[in-house]
Amino acid sequence: MYKNVLIVSVAGLGLILPALASDREDDIGRIQKATRVFHEIMATPDKGIPRDLLEKARCVAIIPGEEKLAFIFGGNYGRGLATCRTGDGWSAPMFVAVGGGSVGFQIGGSFTDVVMLFMNDHALQSLMGDKFKIGADATVAAGPVGRQAAAGTDVKLNAEILSYSRSKGVFAGVSVDGAVVQADHSGDKAMYGSDVSHQEILSGKVEVPEPARRLLEELARYPVRR
Repeated sequence: MYKNVLIVSVAGLGLILPALASDREDDIGRIQKATRVFHEIMATPDKGIPRDLLEKARCVAIIPGEEKLAFIFGGNYGRGLATCRTGDGWSAPMFVAVGGGSVGFQIGGSFTDVVMLFMNDHALQSLMGDKFKIGADATVAAGPVGRQAAAGTDVKLNAEILSYSRSKGVFAGVSVDGAVVQADHSGDKAMYGSDVSHQEILSGKVEVPEPARRLLEELARYPVRR
């Protein structure tokens, strides 16, 4: 029974996106929420994402919990953004949707924020595509929490994606195995225009919109580590 529900949830993601077409106001709201989520998580270093992992990450995706989406779709769907490192810092945000799998954006009446770190070139290429399934197209593990990645997390650190969630104020690594990440073309179009591809956005060929500058400034505190 659960397996059937999961299949329907994943398959239905493609039907949900057209029904929730974005406009520029939606995009700005998503950027602001993602900025707040990231700032609040990293403001408590002992309980946040380890700095050394952020310094190694190729891309970061932030999916803020949204009350209206959890209400309509039962908490199994979220929208957010992703940004990747370029030669000049971090790219303008590409808008994404995440659904299905073990992701729950509404747990016990509280709305869940999800953060994913894309750790290598293969994970980056998955994000560049229109849609991919976490666990099948890119390996994933619940990310470690704290000032530094613990020595005992070697298996996790070999994963291509490290994932985290925050619900009811508690931030921890979480499994998102089986979730589908899909480009939100309506969000990209509303912010950048119809002729811009998400590959161009993530490679740094698109000018960073003013509403995203604060988020990129927050991320710039974690310069690349080779």
